[in-house]
Amino acid sequence: MEPLIYAPGRPILTADGMRAAEAAAIEAGTPVEELMERAGTLAAEAIGRFAGSAPALILCGPGNNGGDGFVIARALAERGLPVRVATLGEPRTSAARTARDRWSGPVEPLEGAPAAPLLVDALFGTGLTRGLDAATSGALLRLAGKALTRVAIDLPSGAATDDGSLFSPVPRFDMTVTFATLKPSHLLQPAARHMGRLVVADIGIEADSRLREIGRPHLPGPGPDDHKYSRGYVAVLAGEMPGAAALTAAAALRAGAGYVRLAANAMVANIPKAVVQGGSQENLLQDKRIGALIVGPGLGRSDGAGHALSGAIRSGRPLVLDADALVLLAGGLDRLAGVDAILTPHSGEFDRLFGADEGAGKVERALAAAAQAGAVVVFKGADTVVAAPDGRAAIAPVASSWLASAGTGDVLAGIIAAMRARGLPSFVAACAGVWVHGAAAQEAGAGLIADDLIDALPAVLARCQ
Repeated sequence: MEPLIYAPGRPILTADGMRAAEAAAIEAGTPVEELMERAGTLAAEAIGRFAGSAPALILCGPGNNGGDGFVIARALAERGLPVRVATLGEPRTSAARTARDRWSGPVEPLEGAPAAPLLVDALFGTGLTRGLDAATSGALLRLAGKALTRVAIDLPSGAATDDGSLFSPVPRFDMTVTFATLKPSHLLQPAARHMGRLVVADIGIEADSRLREIGRPHLPGPGPDDHKYSRGYVAVLAGEMPGAAALTAAAALRAGAGYVRLAANAMVANIPKAVVQGGSQENLLQDKRIGALIVGPGLGRSDGAGHALSGAIRSGRPLVLDADALVLLAGGLDRLAGVDAILTPHSGEFDRLFGADEGAGKVERALAAAAQAGAVVVFKGADTVVAAPDGRAAIAPVASSWLASAGTGDVLAGIIAAMRARGLPSFVAACAGVWVHGAAAQEAGAGLIADDLIDALPAVLARCQ
């Protein structure tokens, strides 16, 4: 196969990171007024393409987000749209006052403002630290409820920037236009479900971050010199419920592994004939050709299951640990010292392994867990976060809610193992697997079950070549 090249997805900046990037751009010679002009102009272009020529109501807050709103109002009016502006009062920053002065149309108070078919929320953006007052929140909800199209600028007003939380009730928007980079709450729940389509406008701010969006991986197909072992050998240890392990094995095979062996106590039906079955687990673990070993799906929690997990840890093979393996690991993470492992817990398993911390955000918790385990952690959910012990983290694009179905996690484990077995480093393999899994859900569509994800994998992999 061709050399594997990993291009991480778009950077994600926290509120502090965005402030630092803006300050660096200003210090380098770009006035804040110029950045505001670029932001508002590009946002207006995106809004015009999305919403057409509908009459617009722009809600402008007192800070620079409101300044962006005044630029948007002017740019939309110049395109010929009927535009009204409603505010919470006079701008409080110099740049916002400049933008206000350049708006020649009328300005009305937010409270009592009539609705319009197109609503643009430029009240508050990055850095909000508390909820809207009752009057402002009520007005926003009322106007959004009567609009045909709703667009948020930077972030919906009432949403936190860094952890996906909501400070006050937030309407559902059809589109969110943000600037320079994504922010964590664009992808983290519950805020993410309010964003609609995400548009990132390039306003000339250089930004980089160790937190990224998970992007589509580059996964070249096999070349003329490849054989089944060079494409990746995945082994799956089955247990008390071999059906789950069978799903995992089938997913690994369809995700590109050249050889998949399922070690079970009995033959498993309804599995691709290309999956090799049989052989003792003890003998299997001696095979140095194994590129990834999956333990957990359907493993059970008996003494025998614990023995199988211990053997897998001692084997020195790269591990993907899921489901029951994570339950058996609780209280014994030190067993993973020096082991190349990827852990894939959902929220309940995560809390059992690492403890519950309601005061921390999902990215922060995933990074702390990865450091504690010395392993890559895939913190699953509607807003899956992948974290590495070295401080890298990535957030998946918003996934299909149809993934809330039995067996879909077993499929994810198999996909990640296939990526690891073909030579991708653990963090990269986990990110690639999460992206492919989410794309397969989109390909499968409504009503999907775990088997449908496996059937969708060839089409998804074709997009990654």
